[in-house]
Amino acid sequence: MSAHATPSPTPGAEGTERLLATQTIATFLDALAAPIPVPGGGAVAGLLLAQSAALGEMVVSFALTKSKFAAFAPSHRAVLAALTALRQESLRLADLDASAYRALNTLWRLPKEDAARASGWEIAVEDAIQAPNAVIDTAASVLRQLEPLIGTTAESLKSDLAIAVDLAAAAARAAAWNVRANLPLLENEAERSTRATTLEHALRDIALRSGTLTARL
Repeated sequence: MSAHATPSPTPGAEGTERLLATQTIATFLDALAAPIPVPGGGAVAGLLLAQSAALGEMVVSFALTKSKFAAFAPSHRAVLAALTALRQESLRLADLDASAYRALNTLWRLPKEDAARASGWEIAVEDAIQAPNAVIDTAASVLRQLEPLIGTTAESLKSDLAIAVDLAAAAARAAAWNVRANLPLLENEAERSTRATTLEHALRDIALRSGTLTARL
């Protein structure tokens, strides 16, 4: 869905700047609960997606240890590698969303006539839209990787696979709220409308895919 590359997160002035992957769960939750906007829902969306991918990794890793699934081993190894990369990307996007919103919020506090705001505003708005867009794109990729695990992995882990599917869909829905929140900041009305339509189509596709996978479990 995203037509733009997503840069790496950069340090900002507000909220925690530690990479999400280096934090304990308790540290992250304390930062999330603090009365500042970063980290916020975007980081939560990325973390949900990382957990989805990790659950998929667990399911396929377990299958790779069982001789009864040996016929699926080549495809399972490919899925495992893909999900590992997607988990890492999800964490990167969680940090990126926090960084993007931090930059936008900093400019928002400046007077509209401020030169720094004027020069950086358009890029900051674009980054704040593209980060959650990328989470939605990545959620679709996670669901595509989870699909071949249905019927080729342990029945005892079916609930874990179902939860992975649910988390990926939830991550996309969560990220969409941040896209919707920032689209009104785009000056071009036609661009806002086009992107909003693209967003809703992507969400419908994800809902359809996740529903189909869940029905097969």
